[in-house]
Amino acid sequence: MIAPAGMTPRGIAASAGLGSALLLAAALAFQAAGYAPCELCILQRWPHLAAALIGVLILVAGWSRALAALGLLAALTGTVFAVYHVGVEWQWWAGPTACSGGVGDLAQLTTAELMARLNAAPVVRCDQPAFVFLGLSMAGWNALASAALAAVWAMSFEAPRARPIR
Repeated sequence: MIAPAGMTPRGIAASAGLGSALLLAAALAFQAAGYAPCELCILQRWPHLAAALIGVLILVAGWSRALAALGLLAALTGTVFAVYHVGVEWQWWAGPTACSGGVGDLAQLTTAELMARLNAAPVVRCDQPAFVFLGLSMAGWNALASAALAAVWAMSFEAPRARPIR
C-alpha cells in the first residue's frame, strides 16, 4: 500500500479516525430515521468509537506507532464484527440466540417461562437486514468501510515522516 503523497502519518491516521466518526454518525442518522439497531449493530459501533477517539488523540498528542497500531486494531475488530453480522444475516452461521430467533426447547418451558422469554426478546432481529442497498446490508457496507479504514490506518505506517526543522 502506498501512502498519499504529501500526507503525514498524523494526517493519515486522523483521516482514518474521522472515517470511523462519520460511520458512527451515519449509523445514528439511520437510527434517527427509524432503523432501530440490533444487538450486533450496536456491537459494531464500539470499535469505530475507539478508532475515532484514537484519531482525536493522535491529533492532540501526535502520531505514534502504538496509537496507529491501536487504531488499526480497532478498525480490524470492526471489520470482523461486521463480517460476523453479515454471516448471521445470510445464515452462514448462527447468531446470538438473543437476537436471532433461537429460544431453545420450547417443550421444556412452562407457560410463565415462555411468556417471560417472549417479553424479554429483542424487537430487532440480527439475522434479518433492516436495509439493503445495491445488494449489501448495512452490516455489509460497514464491513467494506471498516476494511478500507483498516487500510488507511496501515498507510499511516508507510507515510514519510516529518523531519524536524533545523
